Amino acid sequence: MSSTPLSPRARYAVLAAAFGALLFDGLELGLMPLVSLSVSKSLLGAAYTPMLGGDWFARFTAALMAGAAVGGIVLGSLGDRIGRARAMGVSILFYSIFAGLGAWVTTQEQMLALRFVVGLGVGGVWPNAVALVAESWPDRSRPVVAGLMGAAINSGILLLSQIAQLYPVTPDSWRWLFYIAGAPAVLGVGVLLFLPESPTWLASRGKAGDPKPPAPLRELFRPPLLRITLVGIMLGSIPLVGAWAASKWMIPWADEIGRVVRSDYKAVTQGWWAAGAILGSLIGAQIAALLGRRASYFLISVGSFGLTWSMFQLTAPLQSTFLPIVFAQGLVATLFFGWLPLYLPELFPTAVRATGSGVSYNVGRFATAVGVLAAGAVFTSLGGSYARVGAAASFIYAIGILVIWLAPETKRQSLAK
Repeated sequence: MSSTPLSPRARYAVLAAAFGALLFDGLELGLMPLVSLSVSKSLLGAAYTPMLGGDWFARFTAALMAGAAVGGIVLGSLGDRIGRARAMGVSILFYSIFAGLGAWVTTQEQMLALRFVVGLGVGGVWPNAVALVAESWPDRSRPVVAGLMGAAINSGILLLSQIAQLYPVTPDSWRWLFYIAGAPAVLGVGVLLFLPESPTWLASRGKAGDPKPPAPLRELFRPPLLRITLVGIMLGSIPLVGAWAASKWMIPWADEIGRVVRSDYKAVTQGWWAAGAILGSLIGAQIAALLGRRASYFLISVGSFGLTWSMFQLTAPLQSTFLPIVFAQGLVATLFFGWLPLYLPELFPTAVRATGSGVSYNVGRFATAVGVLAAGAVFTSLGGSYARVGAAASFIYAIGILVIWLAPETKRQSLAK
């Protein structure tokens, strides 16, 4: 059954809604690196120590990533069953409502539980937004719109850092940020009520009387899709583990050292990283379209490893070289996040596209949760050294240099299947 393309107006509505959903997704992802130490100091009181603050940062991050992994798989599968737009709307409501409740917590354990539930929605947005946009725009436009999808998340992180520079986050003033994080619920309602569905997904439903489609999650883990699924999981895991188990340690590191000079130094650091990340996400898909999917992933892995190790070993917060290297690391390491929205939908047929993309991207978040907890244990064993734990974790990018050659090249592949 052939699909009827969306009108230009409907395509731009889909793009705007998906961009907004992922922008606020990024705001949720950037929230705890920015406020974690302030939350811990506020809720732990006299029991707080710098090492304990780092340990709780790892726990909050792991909870969010574990929730995102579950949400990406479950809500990605839901998108293949009920439609990309509706599943995306449900995901937005999940992350915004439960993020808003973070303003009311009184213990670290309450915050930990909420970060897991927020993660369910964070994980569900990505596969549905990416599949919806990829299927709503023509093939020739996909490198551009894939770049926008990657940039949206980092735009949310940048927006958050700018807000925090205007209104510094302290142990006495952090709850207001969670009210802001709850505001996207309005977008979620709008998506559910008004956003058009993917024409490719509608066509894949077939005519009345067609056999019931197989369960998408089951199909991924049996031939002929099993090998493709495992490759997708490896390629999605490396950038995520690298981003959270390695590079994100720079924010609490900047806070611990830099706040003696200026209270907003952590927000400044995150702003420099996010500015580079927006540019990297925008051009990542363009580089993949120019060089091919495999060659570009290989080069991004090499650059990410070198810059992440350098950020933790060749400079430090408050040194003149720190922020420029943070910017460069943000730019190069987030080229992956323009690459992934282009490549992952190309691996899977329409019937399992949101599920396949969600599993590939979000199983990586399970790996990230484990990686962050492991990095937290290493952080403690190294006596609370942010520089040493970040440098050790940077080696995750070296794995990508090898793994990419197991993946198929999909440069000229259409999504009309």
